[in-house]
Amino acid sequence: MTNTTETINTVAPKVEAEVLSGPTPRQILLTKILGHKGLMFGAIVLLTIFLMALFAPLLAPYDPYQQDLMHRMIPPVWDAKGSWENILGTDHLGRDYLSRLLYGARISLAIGAIAALISGIIGTSMGVAAGYFGGRVDACVTFLINVRLAMPVVLVALAVVALFGGSLQVVITVLGLLLWDRFAVVMRSATLQLRSMEYVTAAKAIGCSTKRILFSEIMPNIANSLIVIVTLEMAHAILLEAALSFLGLGVQPPTPSWGLMVSEGKQMLLFQPWMIAIPGVALFILVLAINLLGDGLRDVSAPENRN
Repeated sequence: MTNTTETINTVAPKVEAEVLSGPTPRQILLTKILGHKGLMFGAIVLLTIFLMALFAPLLAPYDPYQQDLMHRMIPPVWDAKGSWENILGTDHLGRDYLSRLLYGARISLAIGAIAALISGIIGTSMGVAAGYFGGRVDACVTFLINVRLAMPVVLVALAVVALFGGSLQVVITVLGLLLWDRFAVVMRSATLQLRSMEYVTAAKAIGCSTKRILFSEIMPNIANSLIVIVTLEMAHAILLEAALSFLGLGVQPPTPSWGLMVSEGKQMLLFQPWMIAIPGVALFILVLAINLLGDGLRDVSAPENRN
């Protein structure tokens, strides 16, 4: 009996030491992030594009606005007629395509981020208010969501931009004011599920203010859904800007924009397909990276760890 007691007393500290020396929550989260291939791919690609856009003045070999009609329509370097002086060739006005591509990344990232921020603030505020307060607030927000869903985004954006003129500021404002519906729907649904949880009821019982409940109990628990919607709407805004620029109602020349580059190259589709392929592939890679990043962040931060 004495030996058994001594064995238990000897093993117990070892078990406690193993428990205390186990991985911390931060280490577990870091392991999940590094082990998620989609998240890592999206993060690396997006970081690369961001750095290229940030250091575009240093990386661009030429001024993106500089025209040289004597060297127009030079094909990329992999073509037999290409030249290392213009790695991605030149457009119909002799402007270096690589320089315009690098500066165009600035436009796409800025539009996506700012439009997602504006729409996120509007939609999240409306959705959380509707889900938490219910009643007339919920009915009013639901009506506004239904009105917004009945409006075709592209047609409304085209009409507004055509009315007020196509510029970077107008495009960002229009997209930010049109893309809030998904935020509102998802945040309303998530808040409806959380407002009846025990910890929210307990916070009300001890007299916590509505502001504290919303920011301390509701918002942290809907952050996973919010991250996914932010990335989706950011990608959506980038594609809509490209579509508007392609139709001639988005960012106006000579500002470098990937959608505008596709629009300017459409007339040479049969003869110089690389003029559309290069900015088109860049748009595809950027949107894919943003979506993979958002989906990966949702996976590693979800309590159920959906992998």
